[in-house]
Amino acid sequence: MACLLCLSGMVFARAAHAAEGRKLARAGAVSAPLPRHPPAVRASAATRRPPAPDEGEDIILPRSNAPVTRVLVHKKDREMLLLDAKGHIVRLYKIALGWSPVGDKHSEGDGRTPEGRYRIDARNVNSKYYKSLRISYPDRADVRSARRRGVSPGGNIFIHGKPNGKSWMWWKYGKGRDWTDGCIAVTDDEINEIWNLVPDGTPIDIKP
Repeated sequence: MACLLCLSGMVFARAAHAAEGRKLARAGAVSAPLPRHPPAVRASAATRRPPAPDEGEDIILPRSNAPVTRVLVHKKDREMLLLDAKGHIVRLYKIALGWSPVGDKHSEGDGRTPEGRYRIDARNVNSKYYKSLRISYPDRADVRSARRRGVSPGGNIFIHGKPNGKSWMWWKYGKGRDWTDGCIAVTDDEINEIWNLVPDGTPIDIKP
């Protein structure tokens, strides 16, 4: 008899609990049970902050203490290599070019970076673009070609950093964007390094 009373009491309790649950559900107070081991929360690609062009994944670049004897630029790849006497890479940099990057420079104001063999012939520590190394464009052949076409060949082509006071404007002056008037641009930290590694008189070959 006692067992029957206990059983009936348990049934009654379960029914009461179910009724209470239905009331709470109608009131919007019942939520789904939490899993015993909730999954780890990871930021989705849509919620991550997009990296600035100068950020992103680290790239392992070659580094050497050998003296730099030549600079090589590949415009298509947006790369500038500092090479030693054996042709080994001492440093490699990603670069920005003139705002019209395809093709050789033909005239002043065309926004193109010249192609050919030149030299680093001067440097300016008080540049508008942090620091700069001047490239010996135009040479005699460039001047003759421009004269035949009745135009000015232009000049003042440099390897330089970012505009003074504007290095934080990555969306305008970051890598992955060609923004110069024909010069070769790197970061301020990189031009500091290039300044120390590349002496005046170093040949520079600029390839398409």
